[in-house]
Amino acid sequence: MSHLLRTSRLFAWLFLTGLSVAVILGSGFYLYLRPGLPPVEQLLDIKLQTPLRVYSKDNRLIAEFGEKRRAPITIEQIPTIQLQAFMAAEDARFYEHFGVDIKGLVRAAIELVSTGSIQSGGSTITMQVAKNYFLSRDRTFIRKFNEILLALQIERELDKNRILELYLNKIYLGNRAYGIAAAAQVYYNKPVNELSLAQMAMLAGLPKAPSAYNPLANPQRALIRRDWILGRMKELGFISPDAYELAVQAPLTATYNATEAEVDADYVAEMARAEMVRRFGEDAYTDGYTVTLTVDSKEQQTATDALRRGLEAYDRRHGFRGPIGELDPETLAGGDLSGTMLNYPRIESLMPAVITAVDDDKGEARAHVRRFGPAIMPFESMQWARRYKTENLTGPEPEKPSDVVSVGDVVYVRVDEVAKAPAVSGNGEPAEDDTSGIDEAVKVSLMQVPKVEGALISLEAKTGAIEALAGGYSFGQSKYNRATQARRQPGSTFKPFLYLAALENGMTPATIYNDAPIVFDDSELETAWRPQNSSGQFYGPTTLRKALYRSRNLVSIRLLRDLGIPQTLDYLDQLKVPTESMPKDLSLSLGSGQLSPMELARGLAVIANGGYDVEPFLIQSITDVNGEVIYEAPDVVLCDRNCDTEETDPADTIEKTDNTPAITEETAPETRTMRRLADERSVYILHSMLRDVVKRGTGRRALALGRDDIAGKTGTTNEQRDTWFAGFNHNLATTVWVGFDQPAPLGRREFGASTALPIWIDYMKVALEGEPPAFMPRPNGIVNIRINPETGKRARPGEDGTFEIFKEEDAPPALAAEDERPGSSGNGDGISRQIF
Repeated sequence: MSHLLRTSRLFAWLFLTGLSVAVILGSGFYLYLRPGLPPVEQLLDIKLQTPLRVYSKDNRLIAEFGEKRRAPITIEQIPTIQLQAFMAAEDARFYEHFGVDIKGLVRAAIELVSTGSIQSGGSTITMQVAKNYFLSRDRTFIRKFNEILLALQIERELDKNRILELYLNKIYLGNRAYGIAAAAQVYYNKPVNELSLAQMAMLAGLPKAPSAYNPLANPQRALIRRDWILGRMKELGFISPDAYELAVQAPLTATYNATEAEVDADYVAEMARAEMVRRFGEDAYTDGYTVTLTVDSKEQQTATDALRRGLEAYDRRHGFRGPIGELDPETLAGGDLSGTMLNYPRIESLMPAVITAVDDDKGEARAHVRRFGPAIMPFESMQWARRYKTENLTGPEPEKPSDVVSVGDVVYVRVDEVAKAPAVSGNGEPAEDDTSGIDEAVKVSLMQVPKVEGALISLEAKTGAIEALAGGYSFGQSKYNRATQARRQPGSTFKPFLYLAALENGMTPATIYNDAPIVFDDSELETAWRPQNSSGQFYGPTTLRKALYRSRNLVSIRLLRDLGIPQTLDYLDQLKVPTESMPKDLSLSLGSGQLSPMELARGLAVIANGGYDVEPFLIQSITDVNGEVIYEAPDVVLCDRNCDTEETDPADTIEKTDNTPAITEETAPETRTMRRLADERSVYILHSMLRDVVKRGTGRRALALGRDDIAGKTGTTNEQRDTWFAGFNHNLATTVWVGFDQPAPLGRREFGASTALPIWIDYMKVALEGEPPAFMPRPNGIVNIRINPETGKRARPGEDGTFEIFKEEDAPPALAAEDERPGSSGNGDGISRQIF
């Protein structure tokens, strides 16, 4: 008995000694590690790395920027059964322990002793929160002790639901998905509350090893893990046996669902991204900002498509430049065409393809298309492909497929018909070249990537809001935004500014100039300058109205000479049209200066809106990760007088245009006051003259829109290096440019009316669909007078004449009594001095 007592005492002392040592060591570790631990309060201030998202004004996703897909949600938005699935997988006693599960740690210690390596960490959900938010992922004892201490602190200061919410928003679940909401979207394309029990269990199995248990990369291992979790849920009483049986029998339904843009607007997205980085730095990518732009998704998509179609149409007119590569017979016979095609990039909707057979008798070629596999290319889709020789010369029209392509040629095609969608690869990414499941009857058309480029900008005329913008054929091919960065000669699209200056200086649509040859000698030039009209002909005395809609260059030159170059440049400065790249000679009248498409579009909007200043803008609003609006575009106020004073007289405010949704006075943005830059009567008259460009002049193709409110101007520079169309109604101003990045002739038959105007029409047809006519209101001080178009004077009784509009002070004088008699020739001065 005494021996047993002594033994018991010995074990008791050993236990107490061990306990004391453990307490002392634990206290020592605590005192050593505690100063370096972050305060738990930081958890409440930590911003989850949530990507920047860009939307159109009608709430369509344009782009997402950021390495991590994340969509934070609250625990109330997560079904209880989903929470239980994660607890069954990771921490069944989550609501019972105090942050550390002793049983789990003991189990992990036994595994370490028995195997000699760390098998599991025994971590609770709280410990994982501590690790994910504050600590590294290094598997060391020091990190584990830090994890335990932090978990204890977290449990003391936060409730269980808040801890679980932090966990479910932070965990990595594979395929760049962080948090449960992002994972539900990536794997099932659903919100969390619409997942089935089997899908919930599948997501709950991912935190342990997102790669090993990924249903896309390792479907069999993922299925085993899912069924184990369902079994645990049944054991824990979270689900019934019947629910378990149904769930384990459910097939794998996970697919890769990347967040895809709903609008093809890469150039616009890049503009928004750059502006957000300018405002917020690198935090723009991680702080969960949502940017709403001014662009309309339908108009933006139309702009992108119209520009591409127009550039492709130009490219086809000038012939086929041949294959982009060739494959030798050995490569063709090797069979790995899908892998070979990966060497050639996809460009927008154009896919690389290799010709595998040519059958002239059937009138078709066979091809292997990247991503789609075998395909048929009918000869009808190749008939455009005359051989390119120069911009002005092509070969004969092909008569059979072999005139165009040969076996082994690598070309670009557009897929016209496909019966089945491509498969999804095992890693969750779209299977670029997995042809399983692809119908062999894929039909394709021969295409080529255009070398020509272009830009389209559409502005709401009264506010400057960008309705649509396309900066080139393909952002993936070239990130150079021609809409804002390219500075090119505007050609005749500059003339409306010159004619507006003339109207401001007392000239009228009836003022007559002589369209006759003119020669300028300049000591700095090797030869004399002999400007011509595009037709090469001269037409004699011409009214300014006709000179504008016929785009008569000689009249424009004489007009600028009379106005004066310095005075005209000053007027352009008044209109805020950039003049730093404008020549200080008479070539200015022909648009030989340089403007970007955006600068020209902005100047056009000044004319379209009646003469008020315009500041183009793209961002409508910005909200933070909590949905709070932190920026809204200001309202635009159009103002005639006293615009520089702090308080504007309501009588001076012409029109207020809301750029923002209805908001309270407390959050109302500041207004942006736009002053008048041009006399409204001069602008009104110019509208009338520019509508004639469409009705009777170089813009007649625009009559296809069937609208009377359309005005505009074509433009073509020397050697057809730049072609333009700038057109508008009172509400919308749209400019299109087409040319090569490195200026080169487009071809002698290419003009603004044949290259830029069709693109403009395709866009405006949609942009103005269902919109009522928008004319500038007629201002006071305008009179209509019947004139003789040959003399510009009032028409005599009985004489053929036409009505013209004038400012009251510039109207032709009344006829003298002798001039009113039929047959009287008047005093002979009807043709003004400008004809000489």
